[in-house]
Amino acid sequence: MNLDNKKKIQHLYWRAGFGLNPYEWEANKSKSIKETATKLIQTAKNAKRLNYQSPYSIDQIRSLTKEQKKQKRRNDRKAVATINLQWLQRMSDPNVPALLEKMSLFWHNHFACEIKEPNIATQYLNVLRQNALGNFKDLVLGIAKSPAMILYLNNKQNRKQKPNENFARELMELFTIGRGNYSELDVKAAAKAFTGWTTQLGQYHFKEQWHDYGKKTFMGQTGNFDGEEIIDILLSKKETARFITRKIYTYFVNDQADDTIIQKLADQFYETNYDIGQLMQSIFTSDWFYNAKHIGTRIKSPMEFLAGMIRVMGAKFEDDLPLIGVQKALGQTLFKPPNVAGWPGGRAWIDNATLLLRLNIPNAFLDAEEIGITVKEELEAQNRNKKLGNVKIQVQLDRLEKTFGPLQTDAQLLAFSEYLIQPPVAHNLALVQDNIPRIEGARYFKMAFIRLISLPEYQLC
Repeated sequence: MNLDNKKKIQHLYWRAGFGLNPYEWEANKSKSIKETATKLIQTAKNAKRLNYQSPYSIDQIRSLTKEQKKQKRRNDRKAVATINLQWLQRMSDPNVPALLEKMSLFWHNHFACEIKEPNIATQYLNVLRQNALGNFKDLVLGIAKSPAMILYLNNKQNRKQKPNENFARELMELFTIGRGNYSELDVKAAAKAFTGWTTQLGQYHFKEQWHDYGKKTFMGQTGNFDGEEIIDILLSKKETARFITRKIYTYFVNDQADDTIIQKLADQFYETNYDIGQLMQSIFTSDWFYNAKHIGTRIKSPMEFLAGMIRVMGAKFEDDLPLIGVQKALGQTLFKPPNVAGWPGGRAWIDNATLLLRLNIPNAFLDAEEIGITVKEELEAQNRNKKLGNVKIQVQLDRLEKTFGPLQTDAQLLAFSEYLIQPPVAHNLALVQDNIPRIEGARYFKMAFIRLISLPEYQLC
């Protein structure tokens, strides 16, 4: 099945971002794919640095009492929640480069770590954003030196007298070359190379007295390697390019890997010295990317689901803190992955509880109803069965109605459904119509909108 240009644009914006609001749809639906993809990538390369100003000075932190430290930890949790919600807001904002936020979300899952301090969360997010479409070596090195990862994988305890292998192992298994391409001796050698890479007062710090300057044999090479040289050796292996390319393909294209295409992309990735932007350009401008078998086949992650819905509604929250509870209930809280392997994604996003919540959220947002949530097992017990209360939200459906009409004809309803939903839904439209009272005006449009984005097909992109 050949897709028309509008369907291709919709597909591109869901995979490279979080869908389109009606203004974006009108502005981009007739543009060429190459022009649109190039613009998405170029604008995403201009990442603005995020800032966080701690209310505590270094001297104050050093002199805190036990009770004051407990209060600081409580304040830090609130501040991390704020940074979380600011990120969700950027994902939802049509004025922010969508691909930048989508790539940052992808790399957050790739270099997964739990973060409890706001300054460290901001540093980590800046590393992801500033290298999201740059050189993969710069990204890996930035993560290796980030206090977030150093703390999460215990590299602060990695010293020449007693090397800690946690980071070295995950660097190879999850972050670069993948399982089956390294040995236990390689793990031990890499751990020695990263000794002394630590943090001090929330910043990367190298402690010479902790570093092992002796000779190490790593992947058949011997030398006085440090951590950066270990990364260079890993990136010299074509297996690394293939491992990263495969992960990008299964995230942005299809859960079912195509080994032939992945190998071609991996060869390009390796030959361009791991240029992420060029890799994404090749994916988004390839004819195979717009094959019908890739359309509407991915289950939206909770962040994609929330950001896309907020984006299309033009939603503004008087208090967006309840969205932290929604994230937890849906199974994806930013800065709090289940483990270092990240969120498994795919079908793992959906179970009876999360699907029911997804289907009820649109109505709750648009009618300011109370949302009852059940937080998934791995999350805090105190949040289970928590009521979010009435969500105070303002939405802008007038632009949607102006773009797609009052939905009083089958043709209008079909066009609107094809804008909102990737998989074919024509067979469900009669059911949608049967469940809407025959009323006129904005109320009918709103009810039709709720019914459409409450369909199971809306969970796919």
